[in-house]
Amino acid sequence: MTFIKKPIFRHPSLPKNDLGLTYRDYEGLVSTLCAGCGHDSITSSVIQACYDMSLPAHKIAKLSGIGCSSKTTNYFLNQSHGFNTVHGRMPSVATGANLANRDLIYIGVSGDGDTASIGLGQYCHAIRRQLNLTYIVENNGTYGLTKGQFSATNDKNSKNKKGNDNPFGAIDLALMAIELGAGFVARSFSGDKEQLVPLIKTAIAYNGFSLIDVISPCVTFNNHQYSTKSYDYIREHNATMGELDFIPEKDSIEINYKEGENIDISLHDGTNINLHKLDASYDPRNQNDVVNKLRKYRGEGKVVTGLLYLNEEVSEMHKVLNTSKTPLNEIPLDTLCPSHDELNSINKNFT
Repeated sequence: MTFIKKPIFRHPSLPKNDLGLTYRDYEGLVSTLCAGCGHDSITSSVIQACYDMSLPAHKIAKLSGIGCSSKTTNYFLNQSHGFNTVHGRMPSVATGANLANRDLIYIGVSGDGDTASIGLGQYCHAIRRQLNLTYIVENNGTYGLTKGQFSATNDKNSKNKKGNDNPFGAIDLALMAIELGAGFVARSFSGDKEQLVPLIKTAIAYNGFSLIDVISPCVTFNNHQYSTKSYDYIREHNATMGELDFIPEKDSIEINYKEGENIDISLHDGTNINLHKLDASYDPRNQNDVVNKLRKYRGEGKVVTGLLYLNEEVSEMHKVLNTSKTPLNEIPLDTLCPSHDELNSINKNFT
């Protein structure tokens, strides 16, 4: 694999965030993906979100598995912690890291093969355990590293580049996440940075498992006229649930909207997400309504984007397990490991 470092030269007048850092400080290595790949647009959105939120790189851990998507963690936050796991095993490594150090911000990047095929069980249990993780799926419906076979998220009515039909139905990762109890579920399009950036910000701020399923066209194998995950298809069939704006807690913002057009939702840490509703009847907190609408739109061949579902009452893993508020990596060894006498005292309680 080729790694190309970006030049350190930068314009002295670049704008800086609250930490005194520029957008360039959040970049990584030069991308080796195909020119025009949707994954690079997602990388740009992650960089923009972290820059806007003034997140320090040393407080972020980025994790990935195997695939084109999993390469992208090299292309952002070069100064953060990182772990590239084996195929489909990113969630379990993220779980272990989170249990050891709950104070880090965890961003997991995966693909439709890495998540919906070999890693499907890992994906399900990360949701079930309410792991505090921002899980970004770069979903192109194809195996780009192995020359364009259908992935498990590719639609049945879609064809591959050679014109062959996909004989199997698609796994909808967003619907599955809602059914499994995820508290934050969103979908976006890699080419819609205006929507994707605030979704990433809100997902990071959410205290629990947050999924963003991003349709990210593969320009080499799955961007032809018969593909349902091509640039043209998504632009023509996009049904947007809402226009989003992330409002940090420290900012005092007064917004005046007409009744029925807006709902303001408080997250666990006190930050808010402002949802401009295109359909006043759609409530992202009503699970049954969300699932029914997603299935309806999918039957019409539409791709629903935006904030799909939000549950403000979900408890994340550390609260469920009542773990130590002090990260395990900061607990002294003599406290973490009981003495011989203390072990004997504990064992006597079981006799």
